[in-house]
Amino acid sequence: MGDGDMLTIQVPGSTANLGPGFDSIGLAVNRYLRLEVEKAETWELVMLSEELNVFPKDESNFIIQVAISTAAKHGKTLPSCKIKMESDIPLTRGLGSSAAAIIAGIELADAAAQLNLSKEEKFQIASKMEGHPDNVGASLYGGLVIGSLQEDEVFAVVNNLLQFDLVTVIPTEELLTKESRNVLPNELPFAEAVKAGSIGNVMVAALLSGDYRLAGKMMRKDLYHQPYRRKLVPHLEGIEELAYEEGAYGVALSGAGPTVICFCESGHGQVLLEKLKAADPGMEYTCLQIDQAGSQVTVQKRVKQ
Repeated sequence: MGDGDMLTIQVPGSTANLGPGFDSIGLAVNRYLRLEVEKAETWELVMLSEELNVFPKDESNFIIQVAISTAAKHGKTLPSCKIKMESDIPLTRGLGSSAAAIIAGIELADAAAQLNLSKEEKFQIASKMEGHPDNVGASLYGGLVIGSLQEDEVFAVVNNLLQFDLVTVIPTEELLTKESRNVLPNELPFAEAVKAGSIGNVMVAALLSGDYRLAGKMMRKDLYHQPYRRKLVPHLEGIEELAYEEGAYGVALSGAGPTVICFCESGHGQVLLEKLKAADPGMEYTCLQIDQAGSQVTVQKRVKQ
């Protein structure tokens, strides 16, 4: 990125877990964080989305801090920039806003400081920052990401072939990840852990083989987190019942909640959305698609006169 160049970064949001894929499965969705970046004398952020005005508009911003630290770890100094930022990923609602911010920061460092990082290197950095690979993997690669973070290594399988609609049910209240994690047990009995693992294994196999109804059954049988979080998201049970009645493949908490995400046949998302909205008009409903591209970075070169 040279002086006068315009750098554009687009990062999709994501839903994670899909029930029993706790901290290991992410799916990219077509809600986006977008940055327009130009080199400048000092750091300046211009928020084009009202919701982003709660964040700092200088180098203390989380995305900038991620970028600065990523560049520093690779022996580079990040030049100061003016950034116009917008997002339609809702904050603290379980659709991967923080993971998208991490990927945006890494992409910013890579392009502005010319780090020449591979996708795998970006994935390693992001997974360690986030603490798990699901949301960041989906935001980076797009599609379905099944990952495992093991000490200093992260492993993943990426699938960009899934085809179904997604309907999100987003309550007005926030649910902080810390609060949602505090209700989880510190350990599971061995027999229950084996059962929980088998449910997740079957769900992954069903997704990759295209048996979405079987995948949905496994989502409902999750033993890792949804049984404990139901008391924090009382709307989950009613949405499950109605969505399955209307033919949805599956229903799950999106990430730590409180958003609930429903999976249904391609082309039927809007019909399901209308049914759910009629039953409870007090929430926000959106019909989403799977983002298959992941993070996208483009540089518009300045034309020399």
